[in-house]
Amino acid sequence: MMALFNVLPVVQILGFLLILLSFLMTLPVNLLMFGDTPDWQAFVTSASICFVVGLLCFFSVGRKRHALKQRQMFILTVSAWVVIPLFSSLPLLLSDLKLSITDAFFESISGVTTTGSTVLSGLDSLPYDILLWRSIMQWMGGIGIIGMAVAILPFLRIGGMRLFATESSEWTEKAVPRTNRLAQGLVFSYLALTFSCILVYWTLGMDLFNAVNHALTTVSTGGYSTSDSSMGQFDELPILFASSIFMMLGAIPFFLFVRLLNGHAKPLLKDRQVHFFLKFLLVVAAMIAIYRVVKEGTVPLDAFVHALFNVTSVVTTTGYASQDYSLWGPFVVVVFFFLTFVGGCSGSTSGGMKIFRFQLSMLLLREQVLRLLHPNAVMTRYYNGRIISDEIVASSVAFSFIFLATLAVVAAILAALGLDLVTSLTGAATALANVGPGLGDTIGPAGNFQTLPDAAKWVLMVAMLLGRLELLSVFVMFSPHFWRS
Repeated sequence: MMALFNVLPVVQILGFLLILLSFLMTLPVNLLMFGDTPDWQAFVTSASICFVVGLLCFFSVGRKRHALKQRQMFILTVSAWVVIPLFSSLPLLLSDLKLSITDAFFESISGVTTTGSTVLSGLDSLPYDILLWRSIMQWMGGIGIIGMAVAILPFLRIGGMRLFATESSEWTEKAVPRTNRLAQGLVFSYLALTFSCILVYWTLGMDLFNAVNHALTTVSTGGYSTSDSSMGQFDELPILFASSIFMMLGAIPFFLFVRLLNGHAKPLLKDRQVHFFLKFLLVVAAMIAIYRVVKEGTVPLDAFVHALFNVTSVVTTTGYASQDYSLWGPFVVVVFFFLTFVGGCSGSTSGGMKIFRFQLSMLLLREQVLRLLHPNAVMTRYYNGRIISDEIVASSVAFSFIFLATLAVVAAILAALGLDLVTSLTGAATALANVGPGLGDTIGPAGNFQTLPDAAKWVLMVAMLLGRLELLSVFVMFSPHFWRS
């Protein structure tokens, strides 16, 4: 018998999130009170709508706190990533930009999911309040991603954080006594990285407004910038190198920072996922730099810093660009296409398929080769000193399959809507992996998504949400078994 279970706890939490969102909407006006705030009425109106709707949702179910069951967690996870971007689009919709509903929603979904694709052009001349709101959306999405990856997805038995489940040695009472302490540690780590990034950018020559905006979108690995030329507007090697470092930090598991705050540096220093991630970035950047030095005669230091910056930006799914890397040659274009799928570490703000899944795939490949040589051997898989269960392997294989299958479907739909092969394929990839720019003249590093038909934008919006929610948490809701009591 089909039955809808109690959704009141979900409504209550969504109401609380909307109230928080209403306060964040006032920041562009309050922080720029004596500056460029021509759209202050749009922000005040939007904040008021969010606050009223949030209050109605929160108090309509009473003040009693409701415990969430597993299926309610699924609904909350999916609905929150739809409702928050929907209301976040209000300031853009009501502003003097005169955006359509499609474009405003596209910009907000891309922001909150930290994808970084944009339909806006002429960013250099946009009002400061709009630019700051875009950055705030990405920063807000970043902390939401961390919370979902560390607190929600493991409970749902989805995603890489099953490797670091609460019963493992990383979450002993000695390390993190209570859940609220874990939450405080995550928020503190995120804030500390953000303020450190602001200070470094400011010290290296950015004005304060740009330092704040780019710090918000660097640590969140979002990629929104204040200029059409992205980070190319600061074509200075120290800034690009510092940005690369902070993008890397944003793509490292944040629970390791919490462990560091509790005096345990060893997990961060010895984590296999982090080691592989950093080595991968350096090797690929060095390879591209050498290629450019040999083929183009580029100055080695310039070639390496720009390669490291753009490789880090794509792998961490930030989406910044210092140069149009599609002009570096066909070899580099192919490399960047495959980098689109990689992603950062599990439990970070980055998207993509995640480093740990590639590591698990290599472990499985090695195991299969050894089994061919030693059919009767008993083998145990280890990762970071822990045994990898069949459940984790099955989850990783299922995710990889559904990711590639969804990529094929989205690319086919985009092609059916009239987009060329490069735009269709890289658009689908960049949306699912939450990277930002694709390849080609239209949506490449030097372009944007403004000229795409509205139908294609809606397809890409769905893909962004699917990618951010690790796909399975959405698809499971389409199962008839999910709705049975």
